[in-house]
Amino acid sequence: MNLEPLDIPGAWLLSSKKFEDDRGWFQEWFKHSVFNESIGYDFAPVQANISYSSKGTIRGIHYSTAPKGQGKLVTVMHGEIDDYAIDLNPSSGSFGKWTRVRLSASNRHSLLLGPHMGHAFQALTPDTVVSYLVTAEFNPDAEKGITPFCSTIGIEWSSSCAPVVSPKDIEAPDLPSQQKAGNLPFFG
Repeated sequence: MNLEPLDIPGAWLLSSKKFEDDRGWFQEWFKHSVFNESIGYDFAPVQANISYSSKGTIRGIHYSTAPKGQGKLVTVMHGEIDDYAIDLNPSSGSFGKWTRVRLSASNRHSLLLGPHMGHAFQALTPDTVVSYLVTAEFNPDAEKGITPFCSTIGIEWSSSCAPVVSPKDIEAPDLPSQQKAGNLPFFG
């Protein structure tokens, strides 16, 4: 199991060796000790979520303002996505920047996000199934969003499929509005 830091602080790409034979394959997906040693904090999932998305679906940009935030391990079980980590730490040199990784059922990679990161993805195939292991239970009062079309962040969505976005995500404020309102995660 390998956790490779990405160019946005708090985001890692997970790749694991796959063991195959005539029955199929086996792969370690999460190992608490390896994660903690690699990332420097206790990534301890307490909730698991699954989403099903049609081709083009954009989910996000989502994040938590809860004191401990909500770390995520994102894995594609069926299909393919472009997955985005967004730095929401105003004191970071990469504040408002994003990085993209391609996750798919065939490459079996995962994206690990620290507890105060912004997260979004776009489904690139029909019938895309994504699982999330998260470090905090859903808290509707702390769940926040930024429109995925925020010009300050400037995510480059795939041009290979028409975007399908919920009204809630489209109508979410942009990054400067969330910052001005004091609705960004606390980094203390």
